Amino acid sequence: MRNRRPVRTPIALLTLVLALLFSGYGCSCAFAVKIDQLTGLKLTPPDPARQCWADEALKTHPGEELVRKGIPAAYRPPPERQLSPRPSKSEDNVKVIRRVDLPPGVKLVALTFDLCEQPYEIAGYQGAIVDFLRDQKIRATFFAGGKWMLSHLDRAQQLMTDPLFEVANHTWEHRNLRIITGKKLNDEIQNAERAYEEVRSNLGNSCSMPELGEALKQRVPEHMSLFRFPFGACNPESLRAVADAGLTPVQWDVSSGDPTPAKPEVYVRQVVDNTKPGSIILFHANGRGHATVALSAIARELKARGYEFATVTDLLNVEGAKPVLTDTCFDSKLGDTNRYDTLSRQLEVAFERFSKEQIGKRGVGKGPTR
Repeated sequence: MRNRRPVRTPIALLTLVLALLFSGYGCSCAFAVKIDQLTGLKLTPPDPARQCWADEALKTHPGEELVRKGIPAAYRPPPERQLSPRPSKSEDNVKVIRRVDLPPGVKLVALTFDLCEQPYEIAGYQGAIVDFLRDQKIRATFFAGGKWMLSHLDRAQQLMTDPLFEVANHTWEHRNLRIITGKKLNDEIQNAERAYEEVRSNLGNSCSMPELGEALKQRVPEHMSLFRFPFGACNPESLRAVADAGLTPVQWDVSSGDPTPAKPEVYVRQVVDNTKPGSIILFHANGRGHATVALSAIARELKARGYEFATVTDLLNVEGAKPVLTDTCFDSKLGDTNRYDTLSRQLEVAFERFSKEQIGKRGVGKGPTR
């Protein structure tokens, strides 16, 4: 929703400009200290998202959480843009981060939320989750699909500009990278990057004052740095392709199990009882995350046990932190995501049929994916 913008006073504009010039996107308290030292003013750090969107536009709206399948609007070709250059990872044996070992006494955990969208659908946006995280000042990582970012442009921009959050790569259309190869495999990874760069490049059009949007864009990372495999499934070829794209693969060590409906207490116990310092916890926020009803209780119990919340990058940047690596991807035990291979092959047939039907109806192709 872009029809209503917050009204800004000169002081508010000055505050934002100072924020964009002097703040890092990490800790808002560090920003406040820097500004106080530089200006002598006691400024409340502004939320960058609220400089571009009115409060009512940031909050969730009824129906956004719904998943819509088999509709023509679900078909979307990837952006036709040249990717910005970035170095590939040089490791010979690419591994996957499961969790992070932290120094004694450091009790941080990362809440992560998948925002995936398959070719024949427009997935949802569970804004109640984001509203809760913002209200509680909880940092989190969102693994977003490229097509999801384009079909939820405002929401993707709101997430990437919010200093509480980071946005990471969850492929273009959530295909199983264990069963696709070659160009199709690389396109799944790189088209999500193209979508991210496209969404970021349009930030100047989202603010009521374009120059502020352009300044804000400079505070948003030019590239995504982390990657999560759809279905929690990978193999050596897909691991190598992710590393070649300059991305670090990250899975999880605690799954909420939220795609399966359950009573709130089931999610609470599943998450809280299995969490340890440095855990990376899996949720969904794309209309398939049923743990929304339990999120506040989960956060409350984790806080009561002394935990604080961080992004995945925060965990990796803790001094003395050591990522816990595995040679392959899995949910809770080795090989348990192989069961999705047959389903994924069936989905591939359905996806290709849907795409060809939509291309035929529109009389257009997908276009190059350079």
